Amino acid sequence: MDGAKRVLLAAPRGYCAGVDRAVVAVEKALERYGAPVYVRKQIVHNIHVVTELEGKGAIFVDEVDEVPEGAHVVFSAHGVSPAVVNAASDRGLHAIDATCPLVTKVHREAVRFARDDFEILLIGHEGHEEVEGTAGEAPDHVTIVNSPEEADTVQVRDPSKVVWLSQTTLSVDETMETVNRLRTRFPELHNPPSDDICYATQNRQVAIKKVAAQADLVIVVGSANSSNSVRLVEVALEYGAKAAYRVDYADEVQQEWLDGVRTVGVTSGASVPEVLVREVLEALSGAGYRDVEEVRTAEEDLMFSLPKELRQDATGQRDERALGGRASR
Repeated sequence: MDGAKRVLLAAPRGYCAGVDRAVVAVEKALERYGAPVYVRKQIVHNIHVVTELEGKGAIFVDEVDEVPEGAHVVFSAHGVSPAVVNAASDRGLHAIDATCPLVTKVHREAVRFARDDFEILLIGHEGHEEVEGTAGEAPDHVTIVNSPEEADTVQVRDPSKVVWLSQTTLSVDETMETVNRLRTRFPELHNPPSDDICYATQNRQVAIKKVAAQADLVIVVGSANSSNSVRLVEVALEYGAKAAYRVDYADEVQQEWLDGVRTVGVTSGASVPEVLVREVLEALSGAGYRDVEEVRTAEEDLMFSLPKELRQDATGQRDERALGGRASR
């Protein structure tokens, strides 16, 4: 095999603006109100981030009825349904809504289309928190479509009043395949007013496509319940990587993966802090992969302000700090 061992490091990668905002929201709530601060579900789908926040005093719960009355609770970046908001209010909880603004946009679309009596075909993974939250905005109007194959069998009441929306963290290619199959069956299918798959998900998929075409192996840093991280493995394999694996931590990289491998591609999901990528790069360096080349396909400068509940500090001053994806700027 010719040439030295090398790493192609995808960019953008890692934290997006919505994840940054959600994590900082929990940190700021802990600073302002003291521990414990409760968080419904994982604030973002990354085991390292959750463990770090637990160490600072965050308590993660599955439902708001586990939160003591009158306590502070943060809603995760994936969003919640109106039923969850109402349940928190009924318990007198002080809710901080860290829903990603791009997810909130999809919620608003669901409300609007339901108000106009459209049937909503929500492309996404049933049981994922984001899908549950969006569907909960208009439960009588939403049907979840899990895959392109389900597009071939889903039934609708009125084919002239159907619109598709999607989970924000899906594979762009697979989503469009699902949409195309739906449109074959329902030619009058309406599109959302703007693309639902978030900019960060798309950017990370574009970057890994370019890397995968040149890689013998791709390593994706991200947790098993992170939809966008899992999609990156699938996209890497689809676009030419000979092998692709997902890891939470560097010590999960197995020596046999590297046997006969000259070029390793590395990326990370949108909820992954850069420190975890750096640890993987250090492990690869120890295995002889010291030549690291960044493959950048986009610049990210989108920034979100803190949740409105945290924009006024204890002295009454408004904190309008904007937040962006720290790992990819």
